[in-house]
Amino acid sequence: MGKFHFVPTEIEGVFIIEPSVFGDARGYFMETYQQEEFAAAGIPGPFVQDNQSKSTKGVLRGLHFQKEHTQGKLVRVVSGEVFDVAVDCRPKSKTFGKWVGVVLSAENKKQFYIPQGFAHGFLVLSDEAEFTYKCTDYYDPTSEGGIRWDDPDIGIQWPAVDCEVKLSAKDGLHKGFREQTFDYFERW
Repeated sequence: MGKFHFVPTEIEGVFIIEPSVFGDARGYFMETYQQEEFAAAGIPGPFVQDNQSKSTKGVLRGLHFQKEHTQGKLVRVVSGEVFDVAVDCRPKSKTFGKWVGVVLSAENKKQFYIPQGFAHGFLVLSDEAEFTYKCTDYYDPTSEGGIRWDDPDIGIQWPAVDCEVKLSAKDGLHKGFREQTFDYFERW
């Protein structure tokens, strides 16, 4: 048996990953990535950059993508809880414009894999959350793109938080899904 359970979602290529966690009175141990097992599950990598952020309750980061230097992302939460979302931006996909989401937390230890050709975002549900992720390409600020987090054409069902949603100024300017072209994702 492998160290990971790869759960396919309703969108091809997007996986929820449940690691094997070994615990005792001292705490726990788990692997968070193993190249051969991930490749065998259809997550080829390679991963070239790791990132981490810390955010407070109600912070919504996203929905982000890169037009060039597109990134696959393997995401997880090391402290707190978030609702994480992937939106299919691949024009040739049968699920183009559809979304899938999952609660990631330090407690459930789940990971989420979002391949190239997707927009990605998350909403912090706990008082604070530390979010970490591996990327298959380097961040390029000249290639940034984004979709409005509350676009009715996508219809993401974000969980309610007992505070106002907090966006960056840049995230507040994103256009809706139908107002954009995604021809740069046709290869995915």
